Amino acid sequence: MANDEIVLLDTWASSFGMRARIALAEKGINYDYQEENLADKSPLLLKMNPVHKKIPVLIHNGKPVCESLIIVQYIDEVWHDKSPLLPSDPYRRAQARFWADYVDKKIYDCGRRVYMNKGDDQERAKVELIECLKVLESELGDKPYFGGEKFGFVDIVFVPNYSWFHTYETFGKFSVEEECPQLMAWVKRCMEKESVSRTLPDPQKVYDFSLVLREKFGVE
Repeated sequence: MANDEIVLLDTWASSFGMRARIALAEKGINYDYQEENLADKSPLLLKMNPVHKKIPVLIHNGKPVCESLIIVQYIDEVWHDKSPLLPSDPYRRAQARFWADYVDKKIYDCGRRVYMNKGDDQERAKVELIECLKVLESELGDKPYFGGEKFGFVDIVFVPNYSWFHTYETFGKFSVEEECPQLMAWVKRCMEKESVSRTLPDPQKVYDFSLVLREKFGVE
């Protein structure tokens, strides 16, 4: 493992790519980071992910692993001797995968509809996003992290979205802290971890990027 060649194809603002970066940091894995321009995808990205042609892609000794949830689980399985991310108990592991899947299916889509729409469509997306955040807050409950006492799989999958919260709040005209105070307390707990704080970009920079996206797709 010491001589493994590890490359991550990613782009800085991707909450999906951030998952892989946090997981690698938690495991203490050194890797080469390759920033992708999604408007002009590299030949390497197209070769390594010919089906979806999307980031992130983890390339381990020349072999690609695609899709962020799969990448994080792969990292946990390959480097299993340090900082386990998924529970050892099969039922708890299944529950973690359920909530990771919930985040995957709901948060990005709802959030994108908040900042890429206006009027009634935007309002509906905001209401749906807040509902999803409240569902996740309810699952978190009084636990320090989603899996219990230790930072783990669901936290890694969900916390990158925090870098987009400012964008969602600005366009949606709401406050995550007011709507979901326990969730924001969890965010602050996660941000105390170096693997998270060093990975997540400045929320203002993400907001500026969202303005570029709105202009590109003709959202006035």
